[in-house]
Order: sequence, then C-alpha cells, then structure tokens
Amino acid sequence: MPKAPKNNVLEELRKDKGNKVKVAITDIDGVLRGKYLHKDKFFGAADSGFGFCNVIFGWDSADVCYDNTKFTGWHTGYPDALARIDLNSFRRVPWDSNVPFFLADFDDGKGAPLNLCPRSLLKGVLAKMSAAGFEAKTGMEFEWFNFSETPQTWKDKHFTNPQPITPGMFGYSVLRTSRNLPFFNALMDEMQAFGIPIEGLHTETGPGVLEAAILYSDALESADRAALFKTGAKEIAARFGIMPTFMAKWNSKLPGSSGHLHQSLWSGGKNAFYDAHAEHTMSATYRSYLAGILHCLPEILPMFAPTINSYKRLVDGYWAPTRVSWGIDNRTVACRVIAGSPKSTRLELRVPGADVNPYLSIAAALAAGLYGVQNKMKLTLPAVTGSAYLVQNAERLPRTLQEATARMKESKVAREIFPAGFVDHYVATREWEWRQAQEAVTSWELERYFEIV
Repeated sequence: MPKAPKNNVLEELRKDKGNKVKVAITDIDGVLRGKYLHKDKFFGAADSGFGFCNVIFGWDSADVCYDNTKFTGWHTGYPDALARIDLNSFRRVPWDSNVPFFLADFDDGKGAPLNLCPRSLLKGVLAKMSAAGFEAKTGMEFEWFNFSETPQTWKDKHFTNPQPITPGMFGYSVLRTSRNLPFFNALMDEMQAFGIPIEGLHTETGPGVLEAAILYSDALESADRAALFKTGAKEIAARFGIMPTFMAKWNSKLPGSSGHLHQSLWSGGKNAFYDAHAEHTMSATYRSYLAGILHCLPEILPMFAPTINSYKRLVDGYWAPTRVSWGIDNRTVACRVIAGSPKSTRLELRVPGADVNPYLSIAAALAAGLYGVQNKMKLTLPAVTGSAYLVQNAERLPRTLQEATARMKESKVAREIFPAGFVDHYVATREWEWRQAQEAVTSWELERYFEIV
C-alpha cells in the first residue's frame, strides 16, 4: 500500500476521533506480540520509542522462558528494550473498528538496530543489498488448513480430531469455496483494506485447506504483509467460528502447508535476473544468486524450517522438496526457476512451510543469494528434469530440527552472512525447541507402547 509521509501520518492520527493505537513486534518464532497504546502515549512513542519487555526474545511460542540464551533471562531480570515505531508501516485494522496499527523494531539501546529482532535483521540484509546496487522484490504464498473449532473447543478435545470446514481432497474447487463464502470474501476484502492485497485465493488438496498468494512488493513490505496475513487470517476466521492452523504438517496422511517465497533482484529499474539472450533467460546475476542459495541452504535451514513439525513436511512425494536442487518450472525441487518476461522472471524457494517467520525466511534467502552474487559463484549443479525425489546424488536436506540446527551452529557461512550474535541466539532457541520435544510424551508413544510393552 502507498506510504504516507511521516508528518502526514501523525497529522492524520491527531485528527482521528479514536483514542487508541495498536502496535506490534514480531518475535523470533514469527508470532505477533503487541499492545494498545493511548493516542497521547503513542505520540511520545513515535518520537522517542517506548519500552517493551525484552522477554519476547527470551521465551518460546508457548511463553516458556529459555534457560540457554544470553540476551535475556532470569539473569538479566527481563528489562524493557527500546522499541522504535516504524511510521511507514501505518495501517488500519478494518475488523477492529479501523484502529490505527503500526509495527515496531527493537533498538539495542545505543541507537543501533537489535539484530536479534527479525524485522531489524531483514533491514540489515536489505542495507547490504542496497550497498551492492540491488533492490529485492519478494512475495509469499501460504497454504493453511481451517477447522470448525475455537481455542476452547480444541483444548476441550485434548488437541485431537479437529473438524475441517469442508471434507475431502478438492483442490481449486469452486464448489468448496461456495460453502464458506462469507469467510472467503472477508479474507479477500478485509485483507485488501488492511494493506495486504491477495493476488489469488483458492482451495488446495486437502480438507479445509486454502492457499493465498500475497501480491509482491519490496522485501520489507512483503515480509510485513506475510507476517500480518497469518495473524489477520486467524482474527478474521474467529468471527466465523473457524480456527486456522499454519502448522507445516498437521496430519501425516495429508500434504503439508507451504510458505513458498518468490524473489527477484532489481537494479536501475530493471530485473537483474532477466537476460533475453541467456539460456532460460537467466542472467549471470540470477545464476550466481541461485548458486548462493543452493550453497547456503543446508547451512541455514532452520530459518526456513524452524519447528520440530517443519521436517514432517519435508518428505518425498508430498509436494515439498527434500534435496538441494533446482529446475525450470519444476515443483519437486527446492528452487523453482520461473523464466518469464522481463517483469515476471523470478525464483521460487519451495523449502519454507507455512510455519515460517517471514522476516527470517526472506532475510535468509536474500542474504544467501547476495552471497552468491558477491562471490560470483558458478551454478554448477545441473537442473533437475522430472522428479527431484529420484535424484540419488543430490544432497539430502537435514531431516530433523536437531540435525539442521547442529549444522547451522557449526556453519562458517552462516556467520559470514549474519551477525554472530543473531546466529548464536537463534541456534540456542532451536536447540531449546528440540529439547522440549524430546522431553514430551506424545500420543504416538501412548498408542504404540501403552498396552504392548
């Protein structure tokens, strides 16, 4: 959406009849954390920032505090960090009486961005991109399942057997969308009013599953749209008695939910990925960018697959990639090259699931691609034709969060493309996540062992 100048935004809010403003920050898991501010408090915060407890980078998605991170914890007393409101992120929430809404970033207290903040991390990558003479355009697609549940009914059912809003496997179904028209139309219309234009919305293969393609934009705006889409979809759905899930894989017998990332580099107003005279119209810049992503992908996989559940999606034969691979318009590979017009030529990274933190996913892809461009990497890996699942000599992506995190922890390239402090903190949070899973007794274990052993 067009951005109003800073002074115009503040002037508009001064004339606003309402007395509150909503502000939010995205945590390390991509969960939106926020609060309402009185309008008078907001104007002071817009000028000098405001205090926001730094625990949001010191706990997991269930609000359980980490015991293995240095940034914050019981040893620091969980003080406030300085949050800086980004006036360029101004929106109004159409399903919340058009309350003004802003995103904020954390400051390190010394005037510099806090690199543990996902949005600030992405800004840092974009600054490097700009210094190299490029701008990045990105767009995300999400698949997600929808159920006739509420948080309370889901809890009362002991988190089992959710009821999908529609039955059966019916991708691209006009019939199925007609069963939930008010919800479907609210998503299209209210997201547009919220500054999140949806290019396409349709059913996917699976009971109650939808896919939305969010209109591309510059990378920061694109990440904002993606992060806000996930929360917005849940808030809109609640009005209709619907509970969405953006888990990567909620059912082992059904396809997973993707968070595909489309991307391209631009320079001088032209698509730097496009060369009309090159094979597949892939420019030298495009080929080096792709080589960088393929090189870095196994080293930074937790930024694309951040949860225990992410790796249940990355299995053969379920529309998700499992190997370091690329191909021309091939939906079995990790990197799908879309060789189109000078405007539409782009790369689709198919590794991320719907559970991804959009800021980290976009930052990781752009940083890896830029690494390839700046090092003039050669695209030596051959394109896959046919099924990438059958390419035996292609490197297999790590199969678990533990394996992927261990690889990132030891990775030299991860520390070349990201601040070491971010890498250490993020790795610790993923190690924590794995530990929580290892200590849990699951329904699978109860079913398998309760009677028999």
